[in-house]
Amino acid sequence: MEMQRGMRDKLAKYLAPERAMEVELSTVGSGTYDYAAFGLDAAEKLSDDRYMVFYNQPKSPEGALTYREISGGGAFSLRLQDLPGKINKVVFTVSLDGNGTMGEITSHRVLIKQDGQEILAAKLSGQDFQAEKAIISLAIYRKGEWRFQMVARGFNGGLGDLLRSFGGEEAGAGSQPAPPPVPPVSTVKASPVPPVSAKPQPQKAEKVSLKKGQKISLTKNDNNSPIIVENGWTAKGKDYDLKALVRYRDGRLIYVGAANDDEVLITPEGAIKHGGDVKNAGDMERIEIKWHKDIASVAVSSYSALENGTGSFREYGVFVRITNGKQIVEIPAASTSATYDSYTLCFGEILFGQNGGLEVSALEKYSASGSERRIGYQGDTVVMDIGPVGKFKGSIVGSFFKSLFS
Repeated sequence: MEMQRGMRDKLAKYLAPERAMEVELSTVGSGTYDYAAFGLDAAEKLSDDRYMVFYNQPKSPEGALTYREISGGGAFSLRLQDLPGKINKVVFTVSLDGNGTMGEITSHRVLIKQDGQEILAAKLSGQDFQAEKAIISLAIYRKGEWRFQMVARGFNGGLGDLLRSFGGEEAGAGSQPAPPPVPPVSTVKASPVPPVSAKPQPQKAEKVSLKKGQKISLTKNDNNSPIIVENGWTAKGKDYDLKALVRYRDGRLIYVGAANDDEVLITPEGAIKHGGDVKNAGDMERIEIKWHKDIASVAVSSYSALENGTGSFREYGVFVRITNGKQIVEIPAASTSATYDSYTLCFGEILFGQNGGLEVSALEKYSASGSERRIGYQGDTVVMDIGPVGKFKGSIVGSFFKSLFS
């Protein structure tokens, strides 16, 4: 069912409130968007800052409210029956990190799901907003029984205003005065209380989106924790494989992946490790990378088998995310001119310096039309379509599509 802005109703009309549900928020626009959920008391205040759930604090104390990143947004798992009695309301929010406003977005989507099925949905665009930099997307609250409200309204002052509306204060905000009160968005009237300081938050992740030809250096990790490379996509019913081509300083090449007989899941020295095949949209295939003195570079690519059918990487929302501690580097499939039957996209390289330094270079190179050959190296340059042919995933389905396209 489609939710309209301002809509309120009983949850029990649409799903089973006593069972786990999921709230998904996603935003399409030119900015970087952060997602959070707040468990509020009867006065609509964040009286327990352990119930601010987001990427740096991904679950409440008892685990009734949890957060995970999804492609283009955030997903919250919610078990209402496990929330303590002091939590009377849960609000789900999105805030814009950096310049821009919600009035400039392409779309904002809100989903309530149960058992993997979409139960309630709402889709808004920039025309539904103005100069807001943070909004409350959805509220689930207790009024005799659990209800929901499609709010979709917010705060021009961004995250700081949003936190102050809950009686908290943005970390590092100092003693700045609170903005004028914002009209309440729910039926519960909050009594004015002095602002309290919310729990100081850990250092915010540094998110960067690289375009073709751009480079960025990765901060050296003192604890030698691995860099995580993830490949995600948004289109349902598709299956993309994350692959790495490891180039050693002595000229050796090793393919790391989970779909071909000549690929390995882990390199001999253990520096590059594949986490295995993933087949569902919203999940991520991942590769762990540690610096090693013998490795010169790792080229990262995504492969779409013929059984996916034709369709551009951009259309299906394919991207690579590289996480290095607080650094998050994303390389999207941005080209609008890539052919619909390109089956391999080399997103970029991770270049290994001599003394532990690492640099990400965005390449966004596409395979030739209809080519099933993997990437390769000529000297220190990534070249498309010179590697071995990949095998088809699934003997029956793969053979069928192979016969169509051969």
